[in-house]
Amino acid sequence: MRIERDSMGEVSVPADAYYGASTQRAVDNFPISDLRFGRRFIWALGLIKGSAAKVNKANGSVDGDKADAVITAAGEVMAGTHDDHFVVDIFQTGSGTSTNMNANEVIANRATEILGGELGSKLVHPNDHVNAGQSSNDVIPTAIHVAGVAAIREDLVPALDDLAAALEAKAEEFDGIVKSGRTHLMDATPIRLGQEFGGYAAQIRKGMARSEAAAVELEELALGGTAVGTGINAPEGFAAAVIADMAKTSGHGFYEAVDHFEAQGAKDAVVFASGALKTVATSMFKIANDLRWLSSGPRTAIAEIKLPSLQPGSSIMPGKVNPVIPEMAMQVAAQVMGNDTAVAWGGANGNFELNVMMPVMAHNLLESAALLSRAADVLRTKCVEGIEADEVRATELVERNVIIITALVPKIGYDLAAKVAKRAFEEGRGVRDVALEMDVLPADELDAALDLRPMTEGGVIA
Repeated sequence: MRIERDSMGEVSVPADAYYGASTQRAVDNFPISDLRFGRRFIWALGLIKGSAAKVNKANGSVDGDKADAVITAAGEVMAGTHDDHFVVDIFQTGSGTSTNMNANEVIANRATEILGGELGSKLVHPNDHVNAGQSSNDVIPTAIHVAGVAAIREDLVPALDDLAAALEAKAEEFDGIVKSGRTHLMDATPIRLGQEFGGYAAQIRKGMARSEAAAVELEELALGGTAVGTGINAPEGFAAAVIADMAKTSGHGFYEAVDHFEAQGAKDAVVFASGALKTVATSMFKIANDLRWLSSGPRTAIAEIKLPSLQPGSSIMPGKVNPVIPEMAMQVAAQVMGNDTAVAWGGANGNFELNVMMPVMAHNLLESAALLSRAADVLRTKCVEGIEADEVRATELVERNVIIITALVPKIGYDLAAKVAKRAFEEGRGVRDVALEMDVLPADELDAALDLRPMTEGGVIA
């Protein structure tokens, strides 16, 4: 152990730890969970601190050698070299000050080491040098936005793009298969299996657009407001210069907040982003659940499609295979929906000039993005790409579907069509046979009207 000092006195810290007294106090004070900030958030902190050091060197706020050491150490934090030293629990002070100080101390001690100093000596100071021109109150909301943009654009959107493409490929492959439509889980007029999968692809494409809209909102950064939004202790032009460097380094279009009081007192952009992810989760749940239903059986239910067989489905029933990948996706969706509730409630608890629920909001937003990204990849590779259609089964079911009588309504009227449908259902017979027996139309006209493919293309059948 080594002794570190802060404004409250001495603290024992592991000898090889890059973090210091403030972080150790947080570790001691918040033994709540095993949840820590992940790679995206730590990367964002490194990006902020490195860009700030560049500007502080340029404007003379921090000595050049020290600033260079901070830049190097912050780059290592961005790269993940020191992730093991970010040890503060998610459930901590609501401003995230403990995590900001964790970053400041790790970077300061590593920079001190680079300059030949001893850990804990504060040759490079966590507050005076690493945190110069900043406050936890503008750094943490900035890190949430930066991490959120990267997670959405670099992880989620590409995963959704691949999933949408896989669904579109299946839509094309299955376009010739006419099957029974279903509303209320009951038989409805025919559709093509390709149309069904095309609808799924469109849901995912719309989810991509909604996610990108959220990323655009998150590009606006709170940095520069310091403690309460006024910018006290930040040199003029500091935030704009830091954010410009962050944008250049990351490739994202970050810019300084138009109103720093909104940016720090509220977290509406984070709530909006979480809501977009919840919508993606809702789409994923619907698609995954449909795949379960469409593959159900396989002998006693719908079974119009076949999912890849991946593992035994029962410890007692031999031969049983379950739709495990759709079930996984549904559980991920449920988790994301729960995360969104926490984010929304956190966003509602911005009091005056600061939101005090930021760590849990950050964790849930980033967890949602990560879960959806991974679930989309697995749903695509282990399920969607291997789906096969059972055209024989689809044809069998649609031929038995009494609701195809709908195509006769423009020709024979609703009431007569209802009589045909009722008799066909009661007698367990096909609509064609009953309609022909009841002589509602000449045979050739009846055959044309009950041709299934044209029923999937809209309009009135001639």
